[in-house]
Amino acid sequence: MERFAVIGLGRFGKKLAIALAMSGAEVIAVDKNRDEIELIRDQVTLAVKLDGTDEEALKAQGIDKVDVAIIGIGLGTGKGFESAVLTVVTLKQMGVKKIYARAEDRMGGEVFAKVGATEVIYPEIESAQRWAYKLIAPQIGEKIDFAPGYSLARIKSPASFDGKTVMDLQLRQKYNINLVAIKRCDESKGKKSDMGSIINVPMPNTIIYAGDVLMVAGSDADLVKLPQE
Repeated sequence: MERFAVIGLGRFGKKLAIALAMSGAEVIAVDKNRDEIELIRDQVTLAVKLDGTDEEALKAQGIDKVDVAIIGIGLGTGKGFESAVLTVVTLKQMGVKKIYARAEDRMGGEVFAKVGATEVIYPEIESAQRWAYKLIAPQIGEKIDFAPGYSLARIKSPASFDGKTVMDLQLRQKYNINLVAIKRCDESKGKKSDMGSIINVPMPNTIIYAGDVLMVAGSDADLVKLPQE
């Protein structure tokens, strides 16, 4: 079981710590505010009031032995940002191998990366980007980014695809999209035995029905061009 330390229990840090704990992980939650500690104490493995830049205090709570540390310190003031940067430096000196730092903008993220953060988290930016994509392409139910600008996405087959074969649709030629797999919908017009089944190697003559779930891969720019109806 991986051990996590979440330092800074603002909205982001608190929700992350609770979500990790609910997933079965061992979580040490840290904040300088006693009230925040009391609110989360019963929902994580350990909740302690201390300064994230105090190396000795961190070691005393075993934070030097965690697998991953996440800094979620509020960055609303210059002092908050300075404290977050110093916390990254402190954790790095302690030998914590994976350090994730929350940043509000790219400039702040560059600072965190330079002082030793393994990866920078941009919750506000990432949330805005997800919503923008969801609004532009509501036909995309879910997507996984596997390279900048490229994703594996789940879409519900539109009515215009109903009864057509993979060859008929020509997804690669028309949309520059690759069809990876098909999950038959429960009300599929195909054979009853096919309902809910997975076709992990769609063939040119495989028929697609309206409502089938299609796993497709391609650039984000091409995915938004897939028909909604």
